[in-house]
Amino acid sequence: MGCLLLILCYLKALLSNKTILIAPLDWGLGHATRCVPIIRQLMKDNTIILGVTALTRLIFDEEFPELKKTELPSYQIEYSSILPLWLKLGLDSPRITGVIINEHKILDKIIDEHKIEIIISDNRFGLYNKKTHNIFITHQMFLKSPVFNLAAQTLNKNYILKFDEIWIPDFENLWESLSGELSHGEHYHKNIKYIGAQSRLKDTNAPTFQKNYDLLILLSGPEPLRTELENLLLEKLKGTNKTVAFVRGIKKQDDKTQDGIEVLDFPEKEKLKGLILGSKKIICRSGYSTLMDVYALGKKDLVLIPTPGQTEQEYLAKYWEEKFGAKCIEQNKIKTLPL
Repeated sequence: MGCLLLILCYLKALLSNKTILIAPLDWGLGHATRCVPIIRQLMKDNTIILGVTALTRLIFDEEFPELKKTELPSYQIEYSSILPLWLKLGLDSPRITGVIINEHKILDKIIDEHKIEIIISDNRFGLYNKKTHNIFITHQMFLKSPVFNLAAQTLNKNYILKFDEIWIPDFENLWESLSGELSHGEHYHKNIKYIGAQSRLKDTNAPTFQKNYDLLILLSGPEPLRTELENLLLEKLKGTNKTVAFVRGIKKQDDKTQDGIEVLDFPEKEKLKGLILGSKKIICRSGYSTLMDVYALGKKDLVLIPTPGQTEQEYLAKYWEEKFGAKCIEQNKIKTLPL
């Protein structure tokens, strides 16, 4: 609680009457959702401009229809059903570097057009400028790469050092940390602020009617691995006598009932909060934003299925298993999962 009070005082004292650009990475929706409580706090005393892509608009048009938005290039992170993510990203690094260079160039025009004074970038490496005060949000100060870790960490560090300060959405004390070694270590940046867990669901009103479920499945993340996990879990659930809510995490079709399972594509946040609170057990990816959401709502009976080859999620799943009692299972072993 102490670090949260400190950051609120900081926001009030130093980030008032400013024009601020806030822009999250569009690697899934987690970076956008964890920015929501930060935006709500800052918009009380500042003018906020949101940097968006087609994907992050899904969240920001719902949460902040009144705020100005400016388009940014998409990172278009895609997974492979064959290659591990670290290798896929390595092969894709020239294109991603091009996006970073492009957004850095575009930023000059955005700053001049909107009179931006402060930039808050959630993992968008190119959003810094000499004209502005530049803040970077990340929970990955220290990477977990199975090969070339030193090279990856050096690259990550060099980008992060271009920013004036770093905000880490976690707790400073390691004993209560949600991200463990990803955000705790011998810091190389002189201006670090731990801002506590950030969840848009914490202060959201739950629906007045709340149905109870034995099991809630929360899917997230880029394709094709999101669909692969969906198919594996639907197959696993065939013939179940449990009450199940299945959130697919995409906007494609209307909600429906399939083989006795309540399937929802992209529920509004109030309904999502009600689903989480009303479920005995939750099966989900070990994405950090999802973990912050279930932590904020006090849910502990978790089954975490890390995205294959995504070393950050693999680390977080094992860390939460050891520290918080979650169950960790690999995607290729879902058939053995007791429900």
